Amino acid sequence: MSTLYLIGAGPGDPELITLKAINALKRAQVVLYDALANPELLQYCSPSCELVYVGKKPGIHQYQQIYINDMIVDNGKKYEHVVRLKGGDPFVFGRGHEELTHARQHGMEVEVIPGISSALAVPALSEIPLTKRGVNESFWVVTGTTSSLELSSDLALAAQSSATVVILMGMKHLPKIVDLFIQARGAEEAIGIIQNGSRPNERSVFTELDHALDKVEENRLSSPAIIVIGEVVRLGKQHAMNALATNCATSYLSNC
Repeated sequence: MSTLYLIGAGPGDPELITLKAINALKRAQVVLYDALANPELLQYCSPSCELVYVGKKPGIHQYQQIYINDMIVDNGKKYEHVVRLKGGDPFVFGRGHEELTHARQHGMEVEVIPGISSALAVPALSEIPLTKRGVNESFWVVTGTTSSLELSSDLALAAQSSATVVILMGMKHLPKIVDLFIQARGAEEAIGIIQNGSRPNERSVFTELDHALDKVEENRLSSPAIIVIGEVVRLGKQHAMNALATNCATSYLSNC
């Protein structure tokens, strides 16, 4: 009986993957990998390993997911060790459980190897604490775009809370998201938008909601990006650096 190793590749930095995942890649006979999985990770595979790119295109996810599910089973009939390599964590907006269920229904063993989700890692790398005593009591991780390509209705609920809100796949609806949170929390609420988090080509904007759209256009940010909304964003490294630069420009402090 073949085994499917459902692996989370982490947020993008190839060093942010577990040793258990690396060991599974080394013994893989075929790897089906996503667009968000860093291709450098494929160097751990043996020269004889078959590498299959299964990155999705916007708007036709449903058809492609069915196709990927069938590819997993088809490869399970040919190989003993099948790896499905997914960006972040396979169970955080990764549809990993659908693949797990489909594989088991067709007689495959499944081993899940969790990955570091970008929802946690990318803010942390910018020194944004998702929770901070005295500031907030929880954080929400919400998709910005549903499977029908609409804005998630959960965002309206999240905006009403005091929680830090981490939004994945939200750049398509950024104007609606900004407007929603301004209505709920005010124009001065802090927001951070981080594109290609943890990668060498990372770019980011840290500002307030009322300046967010202008800053994104000015810096030409696009997907894939993580949106973080909440007062804890002001505690992050880049926000502190921006504040220091502003203070230095308006003062004569010798240590600036």
